Parts: sequence; C-alpha cells; structure tokens
Amino acid sequence: MMAGARRRGAAGAETTLYVDPASVRAARKAMPGDRMVRALAETFAALSDPTRVRFISALEGQELCVLDLARLLGLTGSAVSHQLRLLRGQRLVKYRKEGRIAYYSLDDDHIRNLMAECIRHVSVE
Repeated sequence: MMAGARRRGAAGAETTLYVDPASVRAARKAMPGDRMVRALAETFAALSDPTRVRFISALEGQELCVLDLARLLGLTGSAVSHQLRLLRGQRLVKYRKEGRIAYYSLDDDHIRNLMAECIRHVSVE
C-alpha cells in the first residue's frame, strides 16, 4: 500500500499512513513535552499584550521603579503593579528593593534576546 493511502485498522476504523514516517518520528521526538508547551504558551500569552511589551521594552536597558514606569507608560501605579505581578509570575521581570522603592528590570538576558529575535522577525519584509 502506498504512503498516504487510507486503510482500515483492526477495529474497522479508518487510519492514515504517513507520507514520510521517518520525518514524523523525528518531529515527534523534537517536540517539547506537554509541561514545556504549556509554559511556552503562558510566556507568549504574557507577551501578547501591547502594554506588557512596552514594559519589557522600557526595562530593556535599565531598571525603573513603579512610579517611573507609570509616568512613562501613562498608567496608574496600581495598573503598573498588576502588570508587573503578571510579568514576575512568568519570570520575565525581577525586582530589587532599595528602602521602600522596588526597582524592576528584565529577569535575564534570555528575555532581552527573545525580544530582539521577535523584533527582527516582525521587521523582515
């Protein structure tokens, strides 16, 4: 029977053979597990909001406190805190305390690199 043809399985259900079973096996082996897929989807979901992308961009080269982020982005302090909580939950940003002021920055260079790659991707025409 040729690849891609349909046949009846043991229970009578119709099954499809793969056109290139070796490539399908390689693709299956390369795919991340369910837990990793969910974590990746949650990270991209966090970055799917334009306001949060602005946060990441603002923090790319320096750390900023909530008040400065609020004024820079035209948001209330509570809105900024809410967004930062979401970004911290995804390990996209981190903070350090200096007295009563919390300064936020990108969590690590991976986030900076991810954003740079995304910008390159959407900039290509």
